[in-house]
Amino acid sequence: MIVNLIQNESAASDIDLTGISIVAQKNPARRILVVDDEADRRQLSVDVLVSANFEVDTAVDGADGWESLRAKHFDLVITDNKMPRMTGIEMIEKLRYTRLPLPVIMATSQLPTWEFERKPWLMPDATLEWPFSNDDLLATVKQVLRTDDTNWRHMELLLPNYL
Repeated sequence: MIVNLIQNESAASDIDLTGISIVAQKNPARRILVVDDEADRRQLSVDVLVSANFEVDTAVDGADGWESLRAKHFDLVITDNKMPRMTGIEMIEKLRYTRLPLPVIMATSQLPTWEFERKPWLMPDATLEWPFSNDDLLATVKQVLRTDDTNWRHMELLLPNYL
């Protein structure tokens, strides 16, 4: 709606739009991709995030999530790990190989700690183990989005040179 008002500023010269574009640039809706093969958990995450004014897209597994990431811009990915076609770890690995500076939260019932030990560059920016509360989800999302630039710079140091 704000974008439409800004685009139509010349047509509506009697409306004072001073400062509207600044507000829109300072507080853009952050876009989050939720990747989970369990529909109920995916929908619960969507409901919590939308109620906190985030834009949310969903994917039913890692392969679907990867296609979404290639097609659209996101500020954050929240992913399960054990999913058909492509796991969360495999999707994170693709993100790292392409050096896409996108923060990731892994929200899963069993964290793949052995994979993180073997390949530390696959470690997500944050992890949540099911069951977790809505407040835990929102606090983690806000923390990761607040520090995403710092986390990516740290992650670049961990990436092997052959990637």
